[in-house]
Amino acid sequence: MADEQNQDAGAAAQPQADQPQFSLQKIYTKDLSFELPNAPQVFQETGQAEVKLNLSQRVNNIAEGVYEVVLAVTVTATSDEKTAYLAEVHQAGLFSISGLQEPQLQAALNTLCPHTLFPYAARSVTDMVAAGGFPPLVLQPVNFDQVYAQRMSQAAAQAETSADMEVQGNA
Repeated sequence: MADEQNQDAGAAAQPQADQPQFSLQKIYTKDLSFELPNAPQVFQETGQAEVKLNLSQRVNNIAEGVYEVVLAVTVTATSDEKTAYLAEVHQAGLFSISGLQEPQLQAALNTLCPHTLFPYAARSVTDMVAAGGFPPLVLQPVNFDQVYAQRMSQAAAQAETSADMEVQGNA
């Protein structure tokens, strides 16, 4: 009886091979850059700077089930059509992901991973902007699920348009 309970407990502690697994191995800053191309004149500007945020990401398959995801966050502030500052951070993470079908894997790489990395990148941007002599810039959270859904619908629309052109060209 006790042996059966121990065997059952051991089996419960071992994750099933086909069960989805998602774990973060490491978070690190891959690249960091801050530029003040118009200093010191930019500090004499009195107007409100216009801030633009650009996000991109790259996924590298490091080993079987291990992925490096690099989230690039670029913030450009302009005042009177001159660049006040440019802050860029490439925040990276190593993620172990297994037990997912290809569509679910792509969704995880494009939503869960950047969602995990974004707070670290945002903090780096805030620190760089403040160290550059500007008021701290607090980036608002990003809904990576929505961003991914928009990219998927755009890709589907482009594929549909391409298919329509191909059919018309062959007629």
